[in-house]
Amino acid sequence: MKKFSTNFYGYSKQEVNAFVHDVAKEYESMLNNLKARDAEITSLKQKLVEYQSMENTLNKAIVLAEDTSIQIKKMARDESQRVIEEAKRNASRIVNEALLKAEKLEQDGENLRQRIAIFKRRFKAILETELDAIKQIDDEY
Repeated sequence: MKKFSTNFYGYSKQEVNAFVHDVAKEYESMLNNLKARDAEITSLKQKLVEYQSMENTLNKAIVLAEDTSIQIKKMARDESQRVIEEAKRNASRIVNEALLKAEKLEQDGENLRQRIAIFKRRFKAILETELDAIKQIDDEY
């Protein structure tokens, strides 16, 4: 609290004027400071709204990315199932074809063995006939 000196007419006019001047300067300084803080608060509120908007946008983007990744994973699983099923079908077809070829080769082999056996018997019969003919020639001479 400020104390003023007194004179015959009351308080010293100069001291009171200086005090009022100091109070006015302090009041003006505080008012400017409050205005600056109000402006800063307004600016910060605007930035907060912008950041909240950005946050909402980013959250939506994250949700969209998660949904997209789930869809991509599902599509990949479905595609892998299709590939596996097709591979199984192809494998079954290849195995069946191989079995048919093996069976045909087995039949061809059996036919060849039979033909060789027939050829051997005929050849043996021819040889025996020829040997008999040679024997008869030897017996005659």
